[in-house]
Amino acid sequence: MVEDTGGAPEELTINSLRKSLSQYGKPDLRKTIIQIITSFTPYIALWVILVYMVDQKYPLMVIFPLIVIASLFMGRIFILLHDCSHNSFFESRQANRNLGYVAGILTFTPFTYWQYNHLVHHGTYADLDKRGVGDIWTITVEEYWAASKMERFSYRFYRHPLVFLGIGPGYTFLITQRYLHQWNGKNERFSMEFTNLIILLIVLTATLTIGLKTYLLIQVPIMLIGGALGVWLFYVQHQFDGVYWSRHADWDPLKAAFRGSSYYKLPKILQWFTGSIGLHHVHHVLPKIPNYKLQQCYDETPIMQTVKPITIRKSLKSFSLNLWDEKEEKLVSFKSLKQPASQNS
Repeated sequence: MVEDTGGAPEELTINSLRKSLSQYGKPDLRKTIIQIITSFTPYIALWVILVYMVDQKYPLMVIFPLIVIASLFMGRIFILLHDCSHNSFFESRQANRNLGYVAGILTFTPFTYWQYNHLVHHGTYADLDKRGVGDIWTITVEEYWAASKMERFSYRFYRHPLVFLGIGPGYTFLITQRYLHQWNGKNERFSMEFTNLIILLIVLTATLTIGLKTYLLIQVPIMLIGGALGVWLFYVQHQFDGVYWSRHADWDPLKAAFRGSSYYKLPKILQWFTGSIGLHHVHHVLPKIPNYKLQQCYDETPIMQTVKPITIRKSLKSFSLNLWDEKEEKLVSFKSLKQPASQNS
């Protein structure tokens, strides 16, 4: 995080910074194709191997490591979907859409539906007055005490690590991404219905070939592990010690990018699987940067380096940051809460 905008000139704005970084926002077709090959091919190959292993009744201790690796590749495919949602992976919008749909089928994510929610997130993150779409449920201390006991229980339940990392991924990918919401239009409807139809056909085909049990024994753990990784990444990207939140009237997109988005410094192998999305402040400054140019942009842009990295160890503190304290302007834990006098009986 940074205390201000990294010692940048006062006249610096999000638009002027984006303009100065525009050269990074151009896709490289060769790198794009390489990423497609190195993401989809291993994932499909692992599926073939896992089907054979399950059929031959290999022990769980042999199968499980491959499940974990396959879930990492599923996460990498999701990163490609993410880039396609910003039209940053190809020059052509149609090419981005086509690959996005394919990646969406493999990750149980209707592309246009998710794209809409995600673009809303980019315009509203760190804005206390525009919460509710494409974000992690976050309320203020004042809102918490104003809520009913049942609402408080629901919020505490939602924010428990075992829930948002254990139940959350399955609920998101299997339930909430299978039906439309009131803000969705015809494009999102088509995306949802098309993706659901293809997934249904895949399940039926699997049932008639490898068997439903084999399919579920492979697909469900891959989805739950990969989903948990994705949810955790998204959580740490905007829920960390020192994060910036503001009311809409005072919301500053430059501060939101540099202080409302983290630099999650992961080991190189995890950075590769996650498409450098840990450089999340870079992504929010210019969403058009393809994942394979995020590190280059960071290395060549001094202002990007003013954001303090969060390590895996430090990120664990985010588990205990549950509510936004508007008076202190920081995330606080449930344990730190002091019941208002009006709440005492």
